[in-house]
Amino acid sequence: MPTPLPVLPSDDTVTCCTTAAASALSVEQADAVARTFKALGDPTRVRLLSLIAASRDGEACICDLTEPVGLSQPTVSHHMKLLVDAGLATREQRGRWAYFRVVTDALDTAVRALQP
Repeated sequence: MPTPLPVLPSDDTVTCCTTAAASALSVEQADAVARTFKALGDPTRVRLLSLIAASRDGEACICDLTEPVGLSQPTVSHHMKLLVDAGLATREQRGRWAYFRVVTDALDTAVRALQP
């Protein structure tokens, strides 16, 4: 037979629930962080950012990104467009080739947004 829980006396100084902390994200901030995590929700895009970050000069040409991920250039370009649109990478056109850099501040912002 279950044991009944004791009834606690009513006390106005005891709060059963706490309100959200003032440092919680605003709706706009949460939307921005969610876009970042959505862009990172694909393993290929995570790998692409990793390849760029690990490159010697901190940048990589689109032509150097296709072979390591085993995808065609149009597919890699699509993934990179999503990363650029999410603010996680920058794109610079040099002649016929596009070069990309990781925006580390965007990654840092996303990480800090969920830290206590």
